Amino acid sequence: MTPPLNGTVALVTGASSGIGAATARQLAGLGASVALVARRRARLETLAAEIATVGGTALVIEADITDRAQAQSVVDQTVERFGQLDILVNNAGLMLLGPVVGADPEEWDRMIAINVQGLLHTTHAALPHLLKAAGGSPRRVADIVNISSIAGRVAWNGYGVYNLTKFGVNGFTEALRQEVTQRHVRVGVLEPGGVDTELGSHNTPDIRGEMIDPFYEQTEVLAPGDIADGVAYMVTRPRHASVAELWIMPTDQA
Repeated sequence: MTPPLNGTVALVTGASSGIGAATARQLAGLGASVALVARRRARLETLAAEIATVGGTALVIEADITDRAQAQSVVDQTVERFGQLDILVNNAGLMLLGPVVGADPEEWDRMIAINVQGLLHTTHAALPHLLKAAGGSPRRVADIVNISSIAGRVAWNGYGVYNLTKFGVNGFTEALRQEVTQRHVRVGVLEPGGVDTELGSHNTPDIRGEMIDPFYEQTEVLAPGDIADGVAYMVTRPRHASVAELWIMPTDQA
């Protein structure tokens, strides 16, 4: 049986660990050639070698997508190598928690740059190629999946600016969905609950001890592969079916 994504090209941001790495493996296993994008080249090269070992194809692109020119270059390099782009997974993200009062605004800037601006830059660069794929590729459909969070649905004390970025991702995704999905570029948002990734590791020990570690100690959280399964489901639907929103929660958290 021909793999469902055979002949397609996917670009995954934040592919050096966690959800991004799991998604890249999953899409490659379904037949897609995958561009792996992140700032940690060594990890990307390890992942690319792993994908190649099982017969897949991956392109390593070290880049900081918060820079518009680098985001454009990421898309350009992908299309130059593979000739097309069918799937964009905007996964790169940063979560820095804490109160608004007395916060370090540089942390806010970093979250907004990665969670919002990086997503906008890659999406803007990718859209012409996705529209072309939707109009002329054998599948006649293309996909954008934006990885948001339950924090894009519910606001909590201490999550203020992270909430802001993820509510923003949800709003942008829905507006873009209405703009291009009838042209068969399907746009959907995937909102995970707690996942076993590095996302919380960038916080201070105090914040981790107060706001993050207790939750992970008490909850059987999701694995990155659970979210990768969701992405794969969204992008392998038949052309006439579009998944606008997928909310995946640990059973203990639901």
